[in-house]
Amino acid sequence: MLTAAAVCPFPPLLVPEVAAGAAAELDDLRRECDAVVGALKASGADRLVVVGPGERTRRHGADSGGDLAPYGVPFPIGPQPPVLPLSLAIGRWLAEREGTVPDAYVEVASDAEPGECLALGAELAGEASAVALLVMGDGSARRPPSSPGRPDDRAPAFDEEAASALARADTDALARIDPALARELMAAGRPAWQVLAGAAGGDTVKGELLSHQAPYGVGYFVARWTPDR
Repeated sequence: MLTAAAVCPFPPLLVPEVAAGAAAELDDLRRECDAVVGALKASGADRLVVVGPGERTRRHGADSGGDLAPYGVPFPIGPQPPVLPLSLAIGRWLAEREGTVPDAYVEVASDAEPGECLALGAELAGEASAVALLVMGDGSARRPPSSPGRPDDRAPAFDEEAASALARADTDALARIDPALARELMAAGRPAWQVLAGAAGGDTVKGELLSHQAPYGVGYFVARWTPDR
């Protein structure tokens, strides 16, 4: 049963050692991530699982790690050799900052269909009596005026809708996100958010959005969900 959830972005620049001179630009985002991940630790969950997009859907054990070397700075995270995609590696780094090591990491294929994501979320929530999820997901990487991808005028509205759904813990709205549109807008978080929707199921959940920003033309969200039982 889902007992707590946090949503965080996964830019490599979140790690100060990678950001170097630009580290202070994401200080607020880093603090907000620390706050929601710390709440997961305090939730008393039996199991903490990190969920994030990757090449294919698969599970990684607690002894899995990653490395940020492909992003400019050799920075191992957890045990080596690296097997975790960027999303899960940043998730592990955030968890370790709060003094906890996740029990498992779930990589979700970037092209996974919504039904598959929802079913996976329900499966994860059913694996223990109290499950906490750390859900790693970025919004559109095509936010005007400057972004990693070619700017797209549809991107701000897409991210606003995603932010609203996360703020309201609206599982139906997350489940309805169109994979094709998310792919066109380079919104990497779509499958992980839909896993979260599946984990919450039909429970009444309280949502809180701590942050929605796009400092580098990519939508970053920080949110926490708490089931209202």
